[in-house]
Amino acid sequence: MSIWKQFYKQSLTERLNRLVNGRYLNEKTATWLANNQSLPLEIADHMSENVIGTYGLPFGVALNFMINQKDYLIPMVIEEPSVIAAASYGAKLVRKNGGFTAHVSKRLMTGEIALLNVQTQNEANELTTWINAHKNDLLDVARSAHPSIVKRGGGPIDIRTHYYPQTEQTAAFFVLYLTVDTKEAMGANMMNTMLEAIDHYLNHYFHEHNLPYETLLAILSNYTTDCLVTVSTTISADTLTKQHLSGQWVAKRIALASQFAKTDTYRAATHNKGMMNGIDAIVLATGNDWRAIEASIHAYATKTGQYQGLTTWTYDETNQRLHGELTIPMPIGTVGGSIGIHPSAKLAHQLLGHPDAKTLMTIIASVGLAQNFAALRALVSEGIQTGHMRLQAKSLAIQVGAQSDEVESVTEKLLQQPQLNQETAKQVLLNWRNNHSTHN
Repeated sequence: MSIWKQFYKQSLTERLNRLVNGRYLNEKTATWLANNQSLPLEIADHMSENVIGTYGLPFGVALNFMINQKDYLIPMVIEEPSVIAAASYGAKLVRKNGGFTAHVSKRLMTGEIALLNVQTQNEANELTTWINAHKNDLLDVARSAHPSIVKRGGGPIDIRTHYYPQTEQTAAFFVLYLTVDTKEAMGANMMNTMLEAIDHYLNHYFHEHNLPYETLLAILSNYTTDCLVTVSTTISADTLTKQHLSGQWVAKRIALASQFAKTDTYRAATHNKGMMNGIDAIVLATGNDWRAIEASIHAYATKTGQYQGLTTWTYDETNQRLHGELTIPMPIGTVGGSIGIHPSAKLAHQLLGHPDAKTLMTIIASVGLAQNFAALRALVSEGIQTGHMRLQAKSLAIQVGAQSDEVESVTEKLLQQPQLNQETAKQVLLNWRNNHSTHN
């Protein structure tokens, strides 16, 4: 029997025992989790400002993921109850069809320096010529600012420029873009260090040669178009058959829903948000900057000039196969930030088998595609609420005060009610306790 069979129905202790038996965790880590030790206050106090405590969120695992023919247990930190269930279900259907295939096309970060007082295109052309002629000098300035990344085989790669002429609404801006291989780090701090070094060099040169130019700012960009990962899967339509619904019918409608998200911005925002439910959860679990990921991916969704859904699902009617693909920027790291500080982040990397940054990119993108697939399958068939009802009922039971030994029974009673709300949940809990007290 698979160690994941009925995993969600097990108690916390039973789940931890399964992870220990499957060698995903050792006994010490399982005990640490069981005791809910999480983030010690003394560490939290050094991670942020004005700390007064820690804020807990559920740490769960999504199951059934096979990515590039390798099995993964996916750590996810999220409070929305349906997300992990949906990701696991989507991955289960994909697994039956060979799993996900993913690759990283490139992994480079971009930073920029904005220059002022470049008033004409001729001036911009002259400045571009000078920068191109001194590109190696500027790259050396950046390398000298962060030599450790160069020793690890990374560092500055290239410099390019772009000129934005003055308009009625904006001043003229001349931009220098720096491309850097940050290796295993997300690289925000190293990028900013390099950019500020070039910024200082440029301002010194302009002053020394009596040029009117000056820098406005120097900082990395979260629009990471040179840090891209692609994941895909092909699913037999028969896999999607459910009760009275044919798999071919469901597959066609998933493809149409994908087209709709490319057409209607209102739908695209929710389409991508559902995908981000899964992506944010693993990004947060692994100690990465989910805010940077959100900014990067949503900016990438506008690359055509219109905000669009980022997943693409197409249906091959001849072979009755549904194909899904997702390409997104993924500026994450496996070192730096809270990754080496937060105990739960360390645990997340342990559960994943300590992947390098490129592998982690493929894992996160696969979670996003699984999440989107599960959501679309539900939306175009029985509706999104059907799968949410049990989880919503369980949350309501907890909200109105059901204890651990009462939650499942109260949840079952709630599912039999015509409406799910707190008043109903309170009454169901009261009735259950009265009946339970009478029988005992």
